[in-house]
Amino acid sequence: MVASDTPQDRPAKTDRYHHGNLPDALRESAAEVLAERGVSGFSLREVARRAEVSHAAPAHHFGDARGLLTAVAVEAFQHLVTETEAAVASADGAVDALAKLGRAYVTVSIEHPGHCAVVFDADAVDAEDPAYAEWGTRAFGVLVGAIERLAREENPDLDVELAAFLCWSMVQGLVDIHGPVQKMAAKRGTTLSEIPDLAESFTHLLIAGLVGHPPAGR
Repeated sequence: MVASDTPQDRPAKTDRYHHGNLPDALRESAAEVLAERGVSGFSLREVARRAEVSHAAPAHHFGDARGLLTAVAVEAFQHLVTETEAAVASADGAVDALAKLGRAYVTVSIEHPGHCAVVFDADAVDAEDPAYAEWGTRAFGVLVGAIERLAREENPDLDVELAAFLCWSMVQGLVDIHGPVQKMAAKRGTTLSEIPDLAESFTHLLIAGLVGHPPAGR
């Protein structure tokens, strides 16, 4: 049922609107819809219903569905930057930094499934949006910085840009296939490790190739 647009039916969200928080509420509702229904099941009408506002409210703030989805994608990159920067900062050496970065990446995908469902969907988001471009570049920059450190400490001949794309592709691929593969494993009577553990293990395997030998201590 579509929620009523009358003020008495939605006092909490009306208060949020007057305090300037309606865009946040709309992004939150959009992420919920994406987590449950994916991009194919996304609609502004459903976002408005969950936020308990008029059907025109999302378009008023974000222009159209593409604008709102792009805003959610920007938040995905912001979450990614926050978590990966913290992971790298807490690491002991270049190898540990890259392994922790991989774990942080998949942790974001677990904690923010709706955001991550749309972040790389070229048909759904506006890749030319300045905020999307800025935060996407920052997210990739954290990974590049970690690999530059690895190159300095382990392999000065490493192609940093290529290695960064390889690492990102590997971890994003793990995020994409983990669920289906886990179901296949269950049918065979086996189980997979938790995805953060797999991400860290895979990253160590990849690092061995990037530096040309198994990392020290592994």
